[in-house]
Amino acid sequence: MKRTVKDLVNLKGKVVLVRVDFNVPLDNAGRILDTTRIDQALPTIKYLSEQGAKVVVMSHLGRPEGYEIRKSLWQISLILMEKLSCKVYFCNTVIGQEAKDRIKIMQDGDVLLLENLRFYPEETACDMKFAKEIASLGDLYVDDAFGVAHRKHASNYGVARILPNAIGLLMEKEMTTLTDSMENPKHPFVVIVGGAKVSSKIKILKKFVEICDTLMIGGAMAYTFLVASGVAVGNSIVYHENVVDAQEIIKSAEEKGKKLLLPVDHVVIREGDKKKKKFVVDKMVDDMIGCDIGPKTIELFEKEIKGAGQIFWNGPLGLYEDEKFKDGTNKIAKAVAQSSAYSIVGGGDSVSAVKKSGYAGKIDFLSTGGGATLKYLEDGSLPCIDVIQEKIR
Repeated sequence: MKRTVKDLVNLKGKVVLVRVDFNVPLDNAGRILDTTRIDQALPTIKYLSEQGAKVVVMSHLGRPEGYEIRKSLWQISLILMEKLSCKVYFCNTVIGQEAKDRIKIMQDGDVLLLENLRFYPEETACDMKFAKEIASLGDLYVDDAFGVAHRKHASNYGVARILPNAIGLLMEKEMTTLTDSMENPKHPFVVIVGGAKVSSKIKILKKFVEICDTLMIGGAMAYTFLVASGVAVGNSIVYHENVVDAQEIIKSAEEKGKKLLLPVDHVVIREGDKKKKKFVVDKMVDDMIGCDIGPKTIELFEKEIKGAGQIFWNGPLGLYEDEKFKDGTNKIAKAVAQSSAYSIVGGGDSVSAVKKSGYAGKIDFLSTGGGATLKYLEDGSLPCIDVIQEKIR
């Protein structure tokens, strides 16, 4: 087991570097649309502050190319000032004399938020010189950024190799919940997978077939599976390089006696129709493009969800960003929320879709990871977790 923040002792006066995931959604003007990721990091920050540590918080925001004012973390520091009872400060840099001077004047229990890590190209390159400069600021390191734990970056993978370390409370919760969901699932275990790209989910789909009772596939990736089943999908998105993989998963499900459910009807538009007039069909022809699951499919999926003991959902079931094609995702979100099953939703788009549907509050566990969630379920660990010290028994 990995050492957690609560295994750290004598924290009073120590400078603790905490990597969190404040990669919050922004509007076009750079304003924060949702503070969930900030809220989820607060327990670890509060705990360290209450122990008398000088808490230096680090995060990225977006994928900036150099400094971008709209992706500065200064506005997040204002939110932290509102949500924390301790003193909160902001630093315009991550490394260098300004950061050192800011830390030097901190009192025990204070919190300092550093600027966006990704303003520095050395961050994503996992430049060890940059990692050493970050590490030189603190005495201990805590990783609470599950959402980027699958990426070897300087602030997580690099710094953890230099300083004594531990995982934060959010990271611990993610690991415990996701591990238990795979090792001790409540049956019937229903898995819902949507989204577009098939290649990134082949490995986890094969694993789900081993342990779930029902696998339901929707979203754009369903069209690759329908082609693999010999069903025409018109001009819908198909990843032809993954058709053979899809056939193998379908065959494996049949051999293991597992239910694998694909859409039986579709909400489509005609190719070239600028007005995007939608209509429902059971069978698609050449000029049709699938945009959402149809009412028969929704009913089919709802029936399985109603009888589930545990549900895992990753990926929207249609183009939910468009008002015309959000019905399938919203109705499945409602069904999952109303189910008596233990429900887990993982993946950035999935969580966003559930929040937009208004049913996020009734989901048992919303994973903060996107690719990290699936990667953790596949492998049982992540690179930035592997470098954390083990708990002393």
